[in-house]
Amino acid sequence: MLAVFAFSKAVSAEEYWPVPDWTVANDANRSAWQAVERYAFAPRDDQQRQGVRSDALLVIADGRIVYEHYAAPSTAKTAHLTWSISKSVLATLLGVAHAEGRFDLQDPVARFYAPMRAHPHVRIQDLLHWASGLDWQEDYEYAPLKSSVVAMLYTRGRGDMAGYTAARPEAASPGQRFLYSSGDSNVLAAALRGMVGDAGYAQYPWHALFEPLGIASAVWERDASATLVGSSYLYMSARDLARVGLLMLREGRWQTRQLLSSAWVDFNRQPFLQATAQPGEANPGGHWWLNQPLPGSPPPWPDAPADTYAALGHWGQALYVLPARKLLIVRYADDRDASFAHNELLKRVLAAVDKVRP
Repeated sequence: MLAVFAFSKAVSAEEYWPVPDWTVANDANRSAWQAVERYAFAPRDDQQRQGVRSDALLVIADGRIVYEHYAAPSTAKTAHLTWSISKSVLATLLGVAHAEGRFDLQDPVARFYAPMRAHPHVRIQDLLHWASGLDWQEDYEYAPLKSSVVAMLYTRGRGDMAGYTAARPEAASPGQRFLYSSGDSNVLAAALRGMVGDAGYAQYPWHALFEPLGIASAVWERDASATLVGSSYLYMSARDLARVGLLMLREGRWQTRQLLSSAWVDFNRQPFLQATAQPGEANPGGHWWLNQPLPGSPPPWPDAPADTYAALGHWGQALYVLPARKLLIVRYADDRDASFAHNELLKRVLAAVDKVRP
């Protein structure tokens, strides 16, 4: 399924919102997007599962869809597994709870989740920076026997993922070292239950975030302890995920309602300076990934604006937010090797947008 759109020559000063659905721009010359399609939807060896494999690509500029393409069997209605994009959506949900006065960033996690009393100095802020200090190994299929995340999601920790993480030993002082950890995210999901209470927890993502944004496709799995798998198991259509991006792009405001404080959005976009830069990889913020360089390093995606940030997931899932260009990009994928590059996609999308923008 392919849809390509152009900007109207007479763009209204109206602020576009997807109510009830996204506005689409007028039909355009498909040639502007050929370089994007050659990269994102290139033929690949499915038997070897090698090469770039996009399932969906959605580009929204100035609040309107300008490009949309799905590879079968995915469609605009498909609730795709987002993998670790779930973490950034969890941070957005926590932002609503923060605006409601349910917690402060400096609060100890143990205030809301009793098993973390074994680690009394870990704060909510530390978990959002993936800096709990708890020992963790975030390897997947490449090193499953030593992987903490594989054990948490699939074997001995799957019944109570937050509890499994809280039982890990301390490897560093909280807040002093970045160590990417799906366990930290699931402890946050458990702490959220302590913030909102057992009775309201199961429906809180829908009441607090999804329903106000008009998201109807969301499915969020819980483990056997009924804790949201905040690290990994949120499913959502590309158009619905873009609504989360629009909320962030517009500084936490949804139409006339301020769901997130501007201070919360700023926190999400501030780099965690204790991290070590890795060439070509985005730098961590508050459970989002940033194009801002850490001291002494280049920007991760040099062809994108410096204020670009993203929610990223395993096998190529991505929600990019480009405030300087008023752009949102959603990509769902099944990349099984290292052939996909964020910067290359961003560069091609930006070039295409420049061709269709008046």
